[in-house]
Amino acid sequence: MLNRACCIMKTILFTVTNDLTYDQRMIRICTSLANAGYDVLLVGTKTIASKPLSASTYRQKRLKLLFTKGKLFYIEFNIRLLLFLLHKTPALICAVDLDTILPCYIVSRIKNIPRLYDAHELFCEMKEVVTRPLIYRFWKRIEQLTVPNFTNGYTVNEPIKTELKRMYRRDYAVIRNVPLLKTAEIPEKIDRHFLYQGAVNEGRCFETLIPAMQYVDAQLIICGDGNFMDQTKDLITKYNLSHKIVLAGKVLPADLPSYTNKAWAGITLFDKTGLSNYYSLANRFFDYIHAGIPQLCVNYPVYAEINNLYKIGVLIDNVGTLEIAEGLNLLLKDLSLYRQLQQNCLLAREKLNWQHEEQKLLEYYKKIIG
Repeated sequence: MLNRACCIMKTILFTVTNDLTYDQRMIRICTSLANAGYDVLLVGTKTIASKPLSASTYRQKRLKLLFTKGKLFYIEFNIRLLLFLLHKTPALICAVDLDTILPCYIVSRIKNIPRLYDAHELFCEMKEVVTRPLIYRFWKRIEQLTVPNFTNGYTVNEPIKTELKRMYRRDYAVIRNVPLLKTAEIPEKIDRHFLYQGAVNEGRCFETLIPAMQYVDAQLIICGDGNFMDQTKDLITKYNLSHKIVLAGKVLPADLPSYTNKAWAGITLFDKTGLSNYYSLANRFFDYIHAGIPQLCVNYPVYAEINNLYKIGVLIDNVGTLEIAEGLNLLLKDLSLYRQLQQNCLLAREKLNWQHEEQKLLEYYKKIIG
């Protein structure tokens, strides 16, 4: 009985709206906590297109959904998550992002379970939210209702931490989403192509990136999917770029390094519509660094701060078509600059890695639940 009680006391339940297979941040967090002795349960979604779950050191549960996007998806998910959580009594419930926070808040109040908020972004300030007044008001009301009642939490960088503190007087920790440091093996670049990996969503500048490829003598490979995929395909057709742009679709995390390592350079772009984009710190930004490939990146505060320290990419102030093309061509043609940026990536990865960030994570959870 004592062993079972100890196990229950250390159970951490995480909630996300995505398919668990592709969420590298949560895979890292849950693996680290499980390896530290916690009983971790990660709850996400399952659709017809979901692939089988990979073996892990933590438990995984996917809620079966009929809807895959839009209002009906969020309504169905939150109802199913609420019903699921009502039958669980973990030591701690962690809501990952605002779209899972309401059921976590309700159940934690009903059952008197400690709760924690993991804010990957400023959810209400994402372009797809802030540009739609009704949707913005809905999510903002949920944010105002719940976040002030989450005393404990963490986010991915200092500007987002500052905004949450300004809005809700919550002083959250910062735990960056950086990759695990592995031996660097940079293969010979057989061809010079660019890579975009991540969500193909609104606000990622595909409306200017795609036409920019008209002026760049190289291919672009896009690994990912999202709410802007149909428009991306239309843009490729409109500018007659099917020979230059490859849509690889969603790629499993285990297979993604084979794409990243072979690329000549990466791309990290966001437009300024929505404060969440301006204060972003994308996973791909660090993935490119760890692969030893320079990148074209927006000159926004967090990226600029890191680039000022390590000089790992070419930063642009304007995400217009011509500016993007100019930046990509600079990475193609200035080999001296390219090699310097590449060497800087290899040095930066020694500091910006999960082995360092993991210690902050473990210390934080030790403080919260022992």
